[in-house]
Amino acid sequence: MASLKEMRNRIGSVKSTQKITKALNMVAAAKLKRAQDQAESARPYAQKMASVIANLAAGVSGDDAPKLLAGTGAEQKHLIVVATGDKGLAGGFNSNVIRAARERINTLIKGGKDVRIIAVGRKSRDGLARLYGDKLVHTFEMSDHKVIGLPAAEPIADMIAEEFEAGRADVVTLFYSRFQSVISQVPTPKKLIPAEVAEDAPPVNLNGAVYEYEPSEEEILETLLPRNITTQILAALYENQASFFGAQMGAMDNATRNAGDLINSLTLQYNRKRQAQITTELIEIIAGAEAL
Repeated sequence: MASLKEMRNRIGSVKSTQKITKALNMVAAAKLKRAQDQAESARPYAQKMASVIANLAAGVSGDDAPKLLAGTGAEQKHLIVVATGDKGLAGGFNSNVIRAARERINTLIKGGKDVRIIAVGRKSRDGLARLYGDKLVHTFEMSDHKVIGLPAAEPIADMIAEEFEAGRADVVTLFYSRFQSVISQVPTPKKLIPAEVAEDAPPVNLNGAVYEYEPSEEEILETLLPRNITTQILAALYENQASFFGAQMGAMDNATRNAGDLINSLTLQYNRKRQAQITTELIEIIAGAEAL
C-alpha cells in the first residue's frame, strides 16, 4: 500500500493536472466565440456560391461543361483531403474525422480504386501515415498560420487543382468536422471535384428577367469553380477550428471535473490512512505507558 508521502505526492500531481485542464478549458472557451462567428459567417457565402454555380450550371451541358464541374468522366483515381487539427486534447475531434476518412479510403481500395491523400493538420498526417504512408501526397500544418484565412486555404486548393489537371485525380473529396454546438461536431465528407450542384440551393432571383451572359456561362464557370474550391476549403477550415475549440472545451471540462473527483477520493483515502496510523501510534503509546 502507498505511503502517506506517496499519496500526498499523487494528490499534488493531480491538482497540478487539474490546473492545466482548467486553464485549457478557459482558453478554448475564449477562442470558441470568435471561431464560431467565423464559421457561421462563412456559411452564407458558401451557400450563395453554390446558388450561383447551380444557376449557371443549369445552362451548361455536354462537352461545353468545364472539367471541374463535369469531372473527367471516370471515377478510378480518388484524392482524399482530410482536415483535422495540429493539436490533441480535444476528445474525439481528430479521431472521428480520421475514422470517417479511413472508412472511405478502405472502401475505395477494396473496390480497386487508386487513392491519394492530402493531410491538413498534423494529427491527420499522424493518423493516416501509419496505414497509408505510400499514398500520402502532402501535409499542410495549420500552426503555420496565426490566423485561419485565405492564405491557409489557397495552397490546399492550388495543390488539388494541380493534382486534377495532372490527371492524378478524377474525384476529390474533403473530410472535415462540421460545427453544430459545443457538444456536437459532425465528421462530414464534401465532394469538391466534380463540383456538386446542390439541388436544394435556392435559385438566384432574376425577377422574371432573362439574362444573356457576357462572357458565356462556360467562361464564368471556368473562373468561378476554382474560387469555389478555395471557398469550400476555407469554410471547412473555419468549421474545423470551431469544432476543435468546442471539443477541447468539453474535453477539458470533463477532465477538470474528473480530476476533482479523483482528488476528493485520494484525499479521503489519505485521511483514513492517516487516521489509522495516528490511532495505531496512540495505542502503542498507551500500551508502552501501561507496561511501565
